[in-house]
Amino acid sequence: MSEFPWAPGSATGVGSLPGTDAPEAVRVIFGELPDLPHLPELPARGPGADMIGRGAALLADLPVDLQPSGWRFVDRAGHDVRRAWDLLARDLDALEEAGDAYAGPLKVQAAGPWTLAGAVELHYGDKAVSDPGAVRDLGQSLAEGLRRHVAEIRRRLPAAQVVVQLDEPGLPAVLGGRVPTASGYGTLSAVEEHVVEAGLREVLTATGGFPVVHCCASHPPLSLFRAAGARALSVDAALLGEADDEALGTAVEAGVALWLGVVPTVGNPAGAPMSDLAGSVRPVQRLWQRLGFDPVRLPEGVVVTPACGLAGASPGYARAALRR
Repeated sequence: MSEFPWAPGSATGVGSLPGTDAPEAVRVIFGELPDLPHLPELPARGPGADMIGRGAALLADLPVDLQPSGWRFVDRAGHDVRRAWDLLARDLDALEEAGDAYAGPLKVQAAGPWTLAGAVELHYGDKAVSDPGAVRDLGQSLAEGLRRHVAEIRRRLPAAQVVVQLDEPGLPAVLGGRVPTASGYGTLSAVEEHVVEAGLREVLTATGGFPVVHCCASHPPLSLFRAAGARALSVDAALLGEADDEALGTAVEAGVALWLGVVPTVGNPAGAPMSDLAGSVRPVQRLWQRLGFDPVRLPEGVVVTPACGLAGASPGYARAALRR
């Protein structure tokens, strides 16, 4: 029996899709990705439907509102975050309807604590990552909010096995001291690796779901993600190089799955079709061969995905990418 909740040879989406129709998006996901469907995000609906807005809306007892410069902590929840709550409720209604009687793995995704800390502002304007106390409060709030979110999904789809993906595209900037100050003339200090790891672990542990971390940056800190408790690592395969091989190989040996983004997120502007099936699979096979693992283990140890979210693609291309 597989140690993972999904069947060997499964595929899934990273998160976002184009369009504004939540019921239709969920139907597409269940139709094209029946072995590992996910709750899609539809950023085209506006503030609160994007990754940061939805992540801010999941914070428990930590009010936020949207300012001209971005999401900011406030004394009481404002109109924008209430709209984000409403959008999420509608998405869960659509999920419940489309997934009625569904039994199997179901993925939900949310911005991770360090991406949120590098994006959400304190009352006075700098990012939350500049204040260790604010970071601690944000992490605890996100952990509780995600715990409630997962519990609500389990209430609506009691036979589903929830897989929780934390999106951390901003984490490398936090580690590297590249988050800009409020003035834009400098950058905030880097956060030490052990602090980042501990904060990520707190959130991954609290959700109660199968933990996945996604990062579509070049040379993502894979060893840190694994040390924090990730049981699967979701990355853009095109951005991996031989410098990442040791961390990838160690992860696979430790029983961590690889979610490899191999289908481009945007179609060729000239209208050329995406590569054939063999062209989509070949990068996965080459990487697995480079790591030196038995090909028999590949279907169980690897899930294929688009390279990143599909919000910028056309609806037709997004559907074709999921089907591929």
